[in-house]
Amino acid sequence: MKILKEIFDRLYTKFGPMGWWPGETPTEIIVGAILTQNTAWTNVEKAISNLKRESLLSPQALKDVETERLSGLIRSSGYYNQKVKKIKHFIDFLFSSYDGSLDKMFELDTYPLRENLLRINGIGPETADSILLYAGGKPIFVVDAYTKRILMRHNLCSEDASYREIQALFMKNLSSDTKLFNEYHALFVRCGKEICKKSRPLCKSCPLLNLICHI
Repeated sequence: MKILKEIFDRLYTKFGPMGWWPGETPTEIIVGAILTQNTAWTNVEKAISNLKRESLLSPQALKDVETERLSGLIRSSGYYNQKVKKIKHFIDFLFSSYDGSLDKMFELDTYPLRENLLRINGIGPETADSILLYAGGKPIFVVDAYTKRILMRHNLCSEDASYREIQALFMKNLSSDTKLFNEYHALFVRCGKEICKKSRPLCKSCPLLNLICHI
């Protein structure tokens, strides 16, 4: 679909390269992908800073740290009691299946690994795909609330469209390119936060202004 390329080009022209995901290591990116569920990234940054300060951003360190201590360090991310369990579930999976090695885990092909990640308690499609794309460099498109909102308002998906349906729209119509998928998702997030807001969208400032728009 040419319109998908047009959307990307307009967003990129407006915002430029995003440099997303902001993490120094695959472990940091994975933890960030879990912590960002249902919260703003600014809250995640505080938690990540705490974990860095305590040298807890490695699989072994996260395996060894007590749950209570970890909960305190990630408190700023919200729902911390749930999120600490999700982190521990992922780490348990990593050690039981791949001897604690992210390199071994990411040697697996994209879709078999995705199925394995989705079996982890607390890891849904968006988090699994964020791990695959940003930490593993796998060519898979991440869908989030910003993506769906922008597509709906431009008549490219329905309100009841599923995650899988929206993801397929991009996977089937764009080149299987990790860099492209990375940048595209990040641009949707930027546009959704700053312009295509849930309430009071700033349509006059939108780079997609003259596309068919339904608000």
